[in-house]
Amino acid sequence: MIKRKFIPLLLLIIITIAGCKNSDDPVSPIPSEVGDDYVFKQNDLLGRGVNIGNALEAPTEGEWGVYIKEEYFALIKYAGFNSVRVPIKWSAHSLKLAPYTIDANFFSRIDWVIDQAAKYDLAIIINIHHFDEMMVTPAAQKERFLKLWEQIAERYKSQSNKVFFEILNEPNSAMTAPIWDQYYKEALTIIRKTNPIRTVLIGLSNWGGVSGLAGLTLPANENNVIVSFHYYNPFEFTHQGAEWVDGANAWLGRRWNGTTAEKNAVINDFNIMISWANAKKVPLNLGEFGSFSKADMDSRIRWTTFIASHAVASKISFHYWEFCSGFGIYDLNTYKFNDGLLKALIPSS
Repeated sequence: MIKRKFIPLLLLIIITIAGCKNSDDPVSPIPSEVGDDYVFKQNDLLGRGVNIGNALEAPTEGEWGVYIKEEYFALIKYAGFNSVRVPIKWSAHSLKLAPYTIDANFFSRIDWVIDQAAKYDLAIIINIHHFDEMMVTPAAQKERFLKLWEQIAERYKSQSNKVFFEILNEPNSAMTAPIWDQYYKEALTIIRKTNPIRTVLIGLSNWGGVSGLAGLTLPANENNVIVSFHYYNPFEFTHQGAEWVDGANAWLGRRWNGTTAEKNAVINDFNIMISWANAKKVPLNLGEFGSFSKADMDSRIRWTTFIASHAVASKISFHYWEFCSGFGIYDLNTYKFNDGLLKALIPSS
């Protein structure tokens, strides 16, 4: 009982300390123009990050067990992370017909989230996540998709350079590579009308994986985008026992031992991304990677350590999936980080 009463007090102390921003390190405003190296410096700001998942990408925040609190930003900062990625289901909070207005209260909630990231000096990515209708009938949802970005971009045009936009999470199904390649460019054009210097992340088709790279072309005359990819290989390991994946129970017990063959499979996948990015002179972000809690912890730590360390060595910013749910590094019941996973992501933590 004494320990459980003490933990909220400790969190309050962390919040108080972390919330006192260093006046010698202010958040930079958006510059008037950028050079070719600017976007790489922006990617450095993202650095090591974590997704605050299962919250705002649910139909209603809290429905999937996570309601974002200020203390989460304090804990993430205190643990040593540089940034957060916040998945957002805007489609659940906007009109389905023109003019596709986003609910004012929901906008205010996102304002608060962005303010908390700024308070704790964390860079933040906000995206459009789980736009399910878009994946089924892209053409029918295109106007809505573009109008959502028009509103989001207008709302946050004056935010600092530590606020990043990500156009769409994991295009898939009917949102094929050619369609995505066209639609993201149209969304980026809209964003640039109000946010000419905002750093924007572009994900890949085919659920964001490495295989989606083949269908991506970069826009002309654009030097402020980061290409983001997701990595959950081997899927039978990372998603074993996942209730939302058909047949996942058959994979229970799958281990990741860090053998030469297992590591080389990861290296080969990453090299595809790295070679392409080097040729295009564009930075990379690993927007999601993680292993579900039903895998054995030793394997999860080995896999996470290897992925994170290889990303850092390759100058790829990353965002672990995720903070405090089924893949999480923090336990909401015990008020504790999983030390093994946390140190896999931030060895100095």
